[in-house]
Amino acid sequence: MAASNSPGLLQGPEQIIEMASGYQKSRIILTAFELEIFTVIGDGARTSPEIAERINAKSRSTERLLNALCALGLVTKNGERYSNTEISSRYLVKGSEQYLARIGHMINMYRSWATLTAAVRAGTSVTEREKDEFSLNHFIGAMHHRAKLTAGDLISHIDLTNVNLVLDVGGGSGVYSMAFASAKPGLRAVVFDLPDVTALTRKYIEEGGFSGSISTMDGDYSRDGFGAGYDIVFMSAIVHINSYEENVALVRKARESLAGGGRIVIQDHIMTEDRTSPARGAIFALNMLVNTRGGDTYTEREMREWLEKAGCVSIERIVTGMENDLMVGTVPA
Repeated sequence: MAASNSPGLLQGPEQIIEMASGYQKSRIILTAFELEIFTVIGDGARTSPEIAERINAKSRSTERLLNALCALGLVTKNGERYSNTEISSRYLVKGSEQYLARIGHMINMYRSWATLTAAVRAGTSVTEREKDEFSLNHFIGAMHHRAKLTAGDLISHIDLTNVNLVLDVGGGSGVYSMAFASAKPGLRAVVFDLPDVTALTRKYIEEGGFSGSISTMDGDYSRDGFGAGYDIVFMSAIVHINSYEENVALVRKARESLAGGGRIVIQDHIMTEDRTSPARGAIFALNMLVNTRGGDTYTEREMREWLEKAGCVSIERIVTGMENDLMVGTVPA
């Protein structure tokens, strides 16, 4: 049964080697992105010495990287000059409307994934992290641009009748709060996140024109209270950061902050009971292993248990047809 949800049955050693060496193509793209090669080329045609000078690198090594990008179909070469392809111009040039800013976050993930062997042995992340403003900006920017395209569709699956106040826990850039506010005029939302994050949140809110309907609250959701009177407590992509026990406590805290009849709405990977599907969630569980102390991806049964232990009723899974479904629990009126 699990095999039907996998990328496909392996046919021979060549496929194993291809998967095992996949890091090479990944690293080429990440390095080119990190050096802003696509942005430097822009809509022109430049030689490798010209590009090398702009990125503060050596000409020969830059040329080899550019040649590899040609092999991947992201750059073209005409004589001694290199140009972006249509697809790299659209997605990899900074400032373009569809710029894949989240690749910047993948650079950080690449470093932590190099510790996977040690993390499996230790049973937890072995990566030491220091406060890094550059990485934080990349992470929040990546999550914002990724969710911006789908947030409205996701929120459309949530009944907003009698919903006037939403708490967006770990809300990052506030992209989902913006979607709530756009879906229902007059609705107010509060983005709860760490102080370093909410400083960025306020910039995104102002740029989006939502300063009148969305505010921020500084705090650590593992320690600080949320206040009270909310109609919905929305938790997108945060339960995978926590252990099972931490999520029990988090959902209980969310329940205590709700008005009567209010709802807890969780968006995240929802795994099958054998944890092999969806494939993206199974792989993401390892991402949490190398990056967190106790994070994981969880099954529908486990999420139901958190909501039941918090005293929720009418617990349901809302199938969105998107990457992630929603788990919803209602508190008695």
